[in-house]
Amino acid sequence: MKVGTDGVLLGAWTPLDGACRILDVGTGTGLIALMLAQRSEARIDAVEIDLAASMEARYNFEQSAWSERLTLFNVDFQQFACSSENTYDLIVSNPPFFVNSLKTSNAALAVARHNDWLSFSQLISGARKLLGSSGRFCVILPSSSFPEFKECARLAGFYLHRITSVIPKTGKASKRILMEFSLLTGYPSEDELTVLDSEGRYTEDYKMLTASFYPAF
Repeated sequence: MKVGTDGVLLGAWTPLDGACRILDVGTGTGLIALMLAQRSEARIDAVEIDLAASMEARYNFEQSAWSERLTLFNVDFQQFACSSENTYDLIVSNPPFFVNSLKTSNAALAVARHNDWLSFSQLISGARKLLGSSGRFCVILPSSSFPEFKECARLAGFYLHRITSVIPKTGKASKRILMEFSLLTGYPSEDELTVLDSEGRYTEDYKMLTASFYPAF
C-alpha cells in the first residue's frame, strides 16, 4: 500500500494529549500507528485483517525507533473487539468506505477500500466497547460518507467534538472530513484545511501540520 494523504492527515491531525494507550483499526502497513508513536510515548496496538499488509506493518514496526511500544494483531476488528480486555484512551481509523460499489480485482485493495469487511456500524460498536470513558475516537472519511457515519456514531452514544473539512485544492469542494468523537457531551468545533494552493503547491497550513513527517518541509 502506498503512503496516502488520508493516512498522513489523520496521523498528524489526531490530538494525543492524555493518550497512554492507542488502538489503530485497519492499520494497513502501519503508517498511522508509526506517526502516532513518533508523536507520543503511548503504547499502540494495531489491528489489520489482511495478512500481507500485517506482515509489512510488523516489519515496519520492528525497524522503527518505537518497536517496543507497537503491537500488531493480524485479526478482523470484530473478533478483536469481542476478545480484547483492554480499553484505550484513543482509537483511530482510516476505515474502508466504498459501499455497494464495483470492487477492484486486487484482493488486498478490495479489503482496504470496501466496507463489506468492516461496516461503519461494526467499527463504531467496536470502538464503543473498547474506548475509555474519557477517550477519543478519530476517523477520516470522504465528505459524502460523513452524514451516515455521524448518525451511526450518535446512535451508539458518541458526541462529535471536532470536524475538519479537507479541501484538496484552493477553489475545490471538501473531499475528506476529519472527525473527533467522544463519549463526553459537547458541541463540535469546525475548521478547514486546504492541502494545495491554486498553483498546486502545498499550503503553509498543510506544511505546518505534517512537517514532522516530510523532510522536504
